[in-house]
Amino acid sequence: MSSHYPTLTTTRLKLRPWHDDDIALFAAINQDAAVMRWIGDPLSVAQSEAWVGRMRTMWHEHGLGLFAAELRDTPGCIGYIGLSIPRFTAHFTPCVEIGWRLASAVWGQGLASEGATAVLAWAHTALQLSEVVSFTTRGNVASQRVMQKIGMHYSPADDFDHPMLPADHPLRPHVLYRAQR
Repeated sequence: MSSHYPTLTTTRLKLRPWHDDDIALFAAINQDAAVMRWIGDPLSVAQSEAWVGRMRTMWHEHGLGLFAAELRDTPGCIGYIGLSIPRFTAHFTPCVEIGWRLASAVWGQGLASEGATAVLAWAHTALQLSEVVSFTTRGNVASQRVMQKIGMHYSPADDFDHPMLPADHPLRPHVLYRAQR
């Protein structure tokens, strides 16, 4: 399966195919309340394993997906950075989204921006995507800062309510950022 997608490297990161031994580390990330604060309920090990399975399928079917992220000098999954295709309909879909989820232990080091910069360059050059979007709940200013750092642009006209969340859910209001090639 790994022949379907590349490994990207940055100064400090290796973005690579998912390995079966990543699942336990990824599940621990998905059970961290700080990590899940802007995403939703923590995921079980089984849900994390199913998520990795869906990502492998996305790579196989679309030639893009979310890379497992690790520090170049310390093997082991610290989360993900990459591309995905949202599974819902909104005013900006169909589209390709850039996203990240990293272990709270590595926050504040610029790793999300570093990895996302490499992924965005790959999306625009190797994949020839004319536009990539990113979105998050309004309160997640840390992710919005990453979007700004990698050169994405925000317009209030693009704000939306996430259709996969209930109408009264506090995380439903979202902002959208765009990056054109």
